[in-house]
Amino acid sequence: MKIFELLQEKLNLAYSPYSNVKVVACAIDNNNNAFFGVNVENPAFPSGLCAERSCLFGSVAYGGKVKSFKEMHVASNLKNILYCCSGCLQVMTQFLEDGAKVYFYNNDGSKTDIKTINELVPYQVQDKDIKF
Repeated sequence: MKIFELLQEKLNLAYSPYSNVKVVACAIDNNNNAFFGVNVENPAFPSGLCAERSCLFGSVAYGGKVKSFKEMHVASNLKNILYCCSGCLQVMTQFLEDGAKVYFYNNDGSKTDIKTINELVPYQVQDKDIKF
């Protein structure tokens, strides 16, 4: 099964009763393990979680390691591409290796875009920046 087909399958698991915007993310590590996550909304809006962070944070429980991901795929149920929020982008800089590719898809795959994590976040906050 191709990655976009897997994304479409998992997209239906997103829980978004307030916005009706469903998002799915898949991070692939250097061992070709795929870790999926979906967005989950909560009535206390800041308490929800985006698909990208759900995917990366959840990967840790299954052996995912910081800086071990070579690519990430993000799709939504919208007709246009939905890009990651700034909070997710910052987390992605922690988990993705330098130069990792991020693939974006609209709802039917007719629109796609590919960026590197460095293009998406040219000024990253890294561990070295916050250590004394």
